[in-house]
Amino acid sequence: MGFLTGRPTAKPALSRAEGPALSRANENVSPPISLPIGLSYPWLRLAIGLAALVVIGIFAIAIGSVYIPPWTVARILLASVLPDSTPLIDLSQTWPDAWDTIVWQLRFPRIILAGMVGAALAVSGATYQGLFRNPLADPFFLGVAAGAALGATVVLLTSVPVYFGGFSLLPLAAFAGAITTVSVTYGIVRRSGGLPLTSLILAGVAMSSLVTAVTSLLIIRSDPDVKPLLGWLMGGLIGSQWDDIYTILPYVVPGTLIMMAYSRILNTFQLTEEEARQLGVNVERTKLLLIALASLTAAAAVSVSGIIGFVGIIAPHAVRLVWGNDHRFLLPMCLLVGAGFLILADLTARTVASPSELPVGIVTAFCGAPFFLYLLRRSRSFSF
Repeated sequence: MGFLTGRPTAKPALSRAEGPALSRANENVSPPISLPIGLSYPWLRLAIGLAALVVIGIFAIAIGSVYIPPWTVARILLASVLPDSTPLIDLSQTWPDAWDTIVWQLRFPRIILAGMVGAALAVSGATYQGLFRNPLADPFFLGVAAGAALGATVVLLTSVPVYFGGFSLLPLAAFAGAITTVSVTYGIVRRSGGLPLTSLILAGVAMSSLVTAVTSLLIIRSDPDVKPLLGWLMGGLIGSQWDDIYTILPYVVPGTLIMMAYSRILNTFQLTEEEARQLGVNVERTKLLLIALASLTAAAAVSVSGIIGFVGIIAPHAVRLVWGNDHRFLLPMCLLVGAGFLILADLTARTVASPSELPVGIVTAFCGAPFFLYLLRRSRSFSF
């Protein structure tokens, strides 16, 4: 009734537990609403990051056994979407027809797939790290990699056909193995009541060890050549096609967008779970949703690329070291940094030992292992 009497309206008293939670939330996080679109959001930085990603992609398409000038690559790409009479840009074909084939059928789908896989792993890794409040978490935390490896092993080393009806069963088997492993891990923890994150981590480690043991047993007892399987386990984008992009598109794009929409709620998870509840967050439902989305997105990426490690660690921490911990900005920048990092790693993998090609997982391991050790060394003082 303060608006009638002119007296200030009394504020409800806060409990002893609510006071510190709300004061810390006001300092560190924002209320859990949808994606921020206000003028204070750093759109300029995101635009610069997107422009840098486009430049990286064009140079990655240009470099290879047949060198195509970057400006010509840009013209080839633009010629398919813009009319020849476009002002300021000469799009008339002055390049060989073979370059069109190289760009559109060989390099461009590979670059797009590398960007999608890198973005998916980076955003999933950042989501896991925010959810578990663990700076060393990665997209394979709950057995995604181990399950995908088992699915691929079943297809490559048993009598299961690799191709059926003209379609490769390898991505489908890897995806099914990853999702099954995560589902079993979640089910084991859920049966004990609630969803404690520590128990989830331990269950993930145990399931990963068990599934890896089964995979190793199949490899040891197999008669066929294991070279294709080892190549897949080390990660690679050799032979990438547009069909691979269409395969993971329905999983990676919606999963990534929904995780970014939960960026404000992820900020509240940097407090304790009890304090997040006091701020109006349905903790159990949010944990289930984000774990499912991060696992599904990572599983889809792994199904077409094999096991590519450290992307989900390098990209989030590179963004944190420069721009801080706010997930509203962290997740979109992780998408750009993860995509750019894997495109550069794939470029290195296919050119450093030319004419042969290295698995891209080897390149990311050479970059990621020292970075991981660096994070581990400073984790006690790491602001997270």
